[in-house]
Amino acid sequence: MVLETDVRSPEQLVERASQIAPTLKKNASWTEENRRLHDETIEALADAGVFRLRVPKRYGGYEADTRTLVEVGAALGQADASPSWVASVYWIPTWMAGLFPDEVQDEVFATPDVRICGTLSPSAMAAPAEGGIVVNGKWGFMSGAHHAHWQEIVAVLVTPDSQPLPVLALVPMSELQIVDDWQTSGLRGTGSVSTVAQDVFVPQARVLPLPAVLQGQSASVANAGSALYRSPLLPVASASSVGTLVGLARAARETFLARLPERKITYTNYEHQADAPLTHLQVADAAVRIDEAEFHAHRLAGLVDQKCAEGSEWTMEERARARGAMGAVGARAKEAVDTLAGASGGTSIYDGVPIQRIVRDAHAASLHALMHPSTNAELYGRVLCGLEPNTLYI
Repeated sequence: MVLETDVRSPEQLVERASQIAPTLKKNASWTEENRRLHDETIEALADAGVFRLRVPKRYGGYEADTRTLVEVGAALGQADASPSWVASVYWIPTWMAGLFPDEVQDEVFATPDVRICGTLSPSAMAAPAEGGIVVNGKWGFMSGAHHAHWQEIVAVLVTPDSQPLPVLALVPMSELQIVDDWQTSGLRGTGSVSTVAQDVFVPQARVLPLPAVLQGQSASVANAGSALYRSPLLPVASASSVGTLVGLARAARETFLARLPERKITYTNYEHQADAPLTHLQVADAAVRIDEAEFHAHRLAGLVDQKCAEGSEWTMEERARARGAMGAVGARAKEAVDTLAGASGGTSIYDGVPIQRIVRDAHAASLHALMHPSTNAELYGRVLCGLEPNTLYI
């Protein structure tokens, strides 16, 4: 059944995300201290439509394009990286849920503003059972698990008569255990705890082969005609993730310039830091790197949206370019943050000054296995040199 939903343009969705920035900023300290998003933040994100960006329209979602994800993620990340990161993590498994059979989607999307956390790490084992599989294992870095309704899991299915096969499955959070082990230096508010499955039965309809999902192959009839599902997983995931980094870089510039009029350079004759040529060079350098991060983010989003609209096959070079662009966003954003943090003086290390949290969050984000700039650059260069990729995640 097709649900009626308020029609919001990409510009309206970005504007709604910008409008909740005061709530996100107000709760940022609580979020970091408690290592999860504040319930008020979750409510604000829901009211802004953030959780519906990748929900199919027939369930009241927006099926937003990738450029919108980048700009919404950046608007949220400029206020606070943790809710932006969690939102982007939810977007990816929500998109993946659209690849499952339609009856599974009916079950998952029956929950208004459904939130699905997930991973691509096959750190669990699965065994065949009548009508499905039984899963045992543990997954780490499960961002947004505390507020999720479902988790997208990956496990290795072992059967007596076939090779081990990594599979993707959807499991209600009520059937998993949460291990509160998220004690970190950055992105603390994402609540990226571990989850555990103990003899969890998953019906066969909620199980898909991971290699098929990586290629963008769908078991959905209803979504077969939607341009949104015409891309393989990794380019979609790459473009869904970069907005947070762009937002962090913008936040660094915002907080630096806000403090600049009141600052001098201690132990020099500069009564106003803004008068120093060094400051001019630092601000200009950071601004250029932010521009570069935005360029790579928008080019990546444009590539994904164009390929989706065309429905054309992705070349290996295009897939590698998507990973390379994601790494470039992370690198340029982190460089801008580091430059502005280095110019912020000794007082910037106090908890009440946002730049110290921005630095820690940017560093944490750039260390993510799929976002690491060097890993992505090497993969892109490897493919450009005519070699086969050394990963399935492309």
